[in-house]
Parts: sequence; structure tokens; C-alpha cells
Amino acid sequence: MHRIGFFVCHGHDALDLAGPLSAFRQVATAAGHTPYELRVISRAGGPVTGNAGLSIETKPIGRRAFDTVIFVGGDIDPMSEPENIAAARKLNSRASRVASVCTGAFLLAEAGLLDDLKATTHWRYSAQLQSRFPRVRVESDKIFIADGRIWTSAGIASGIDLALALIEKDMGSETARTISRLMVVPYRRPGGQSQFSAMSQMEPESDRIRIALNFAREHLAEALPVERLADAARLSPRQFGRAFRRETGETPAKAVERLRVEAARLRLQDGSEPIEQIALAVGFTDPDRMRRAFVKLYGHPPQSIRRENRRLANR
Repeated sequence: MHRIGFFVCHGHDALDLAGPLSAFRQVATAAGHTPYELRVISRAGGPVTGNAGLSIETKPIGRRAFDTVIFVGGDIDPMSEPENIAAARKLNSRASRVASVCTGAFLLAEAGLLDDLKATTHWRYSAQLQSRFPRVRVESDKIFIADGRIWTSAGIASGIDLALALIEKDMGSETARTISRLMVVPYRRPGGQSQFSAMSQMEPESDRIRIALNFAREHLAEALPVERLADAARLSPRQFGRAFRRETGETPAKAVERLRVEAARLRLQDGSEPIEQIALAVGFTDPDRMRRAFVKLYGHPPQSIRRENRRLANR
């Protein structure tokens, strides 16, 4: 029996818990047996109130070992309490796999479990995570990331994506696919994810970084090396690169690539413009480079977006 503990703190988000918990509970229906033992836990046990005012009953962590521990997101400050950090370290020392949903990544980072690892969180908090924990390699565009035995995911519904990926690893793709159908969610989430589209709405703290981002959006068809963006922000390239990463959680080059992919995606959805023409219009030097960027960010090439739009239009 694979034991899974869902660790919650005061101020936890109900959806960050309910999504992945429901996915694991569906395994019994999909597989015909119950391979998981599920338990909601907290540092001391007892009722724990979430950020919506709802209270859930929990078991204390005690001395019990869990094969997988999932740290549920919610309000960040309660997670930073020394007792919760100590509990996270204790649970990690006994688990073969550790994961977080949304801001649960902050607790993992506080415990030092994300040092020098790739990680993600809700796009709204990615810059804060990067600023507070510079040793963490934050990738704010990802739905979820697995770096060794540590898994992190973005916010809200992405906890389901994380759970399906864990189930697939444990039980195989057919079981995970069946669960996705039972839950009426995509088995592998397609493009248009909130993590990505939020990039174009990013609002960094300083005016200079905002100016550089606006400049990039307005000049996507042109070459945008870091020197040009730094000049728009009136900073040296080195100062700009550090400030940009600190405030956005992204490197300038990666941000520009994702802005270009988003612009291309919108043009693919809105018309029949040739893909080669779209690639040049948004700043990719050739269609193949755009294809690689789409596959890296979305998991599928740009042609699939147009095919999906046609399929929906012909329903």
C-alpha cells in the first residue's frame, strides 16, 4: 500500500487539496483496487481552517512515514512558521517522493528542499518565490515540474495535472487516462494554460522592467537581445538581467520567446495566415524555430492549434 499524506497549514486553499485528493481517490474506480492509503495531515492534527473559512479534520504527522507527501498551497505566512518548516523537513526525510501544489512550494523552499532544483508555483507568486529563495531555479511557465524526487506544480487546477502525472508514474498511462475521463479534465493539458498566458500580463515591481517588457511586446518582429532591452530600461545589461530575473522569475531571452509564442498562438487561432508568415511576424527567424519553441512550452507544434480550432468549428 502506497501511503500519501496531504500536509495542510492554517489558511490552506481548499481547491489545492481537493483536486489532487480527488484524483487519487478515483484510482480505486479506474484500477479496480485501492493501491493508495490517503490521509490529510497537519503538524499537530485536529481541525485546520482554510483561507475560505472552511475547517477540515486532520491527523498529526506523528511518527508515521509516508511514501509521498504533498504540501498543499494557501496563505504563505502560516507556512513559514518554524513548526511547519520543521514538520516539512521531518516528512521529507521519511518520504520517497515529495510534491507541492501552488504556494506549497514556499514551504518546501523554506525547508531548503528546493535549493538548486527547478520548481514552479502559481504565476502570480513566481517572482516572489525567486526573490525570496534565489537558489531555487523557478520556471514560472510550467504546469508542473519533476526534478528528481521533488515535484512542484502551479496553482488551483494544476494540482490535478500533478496528481495525474504521479498516478501515471505509479500505475501507467491507461489508469491516468481513465481517471482524467472520470474527472472530466484533459489527460494532458493542451496549450492556452493560464501559466503561459499570464506572461503577457506580467506586472513587475519597477517601472524600468515594465518599460522593457512593453518595448518587447511592441517590437516582437525585431531582434531583441538583452542589450536592447536593457537600453530601453536604461540599465546596464548586467543590472537589467539581474533585475529582470528577480522581478519576473524569468531570463529576458526566455520571456521574449514566450511572448512570441503567445503572439503566434493568437494569430494561429484567429485566422488562416500561413505559419511561415506568422513566424516572421512575431520575430522567429524561421518556422522550425517557432515549432521548437511551441513544443517546449506547450508540448505540441503550432499546427496542432490550428487543427484543434478546425475540429471545434466543425462540431
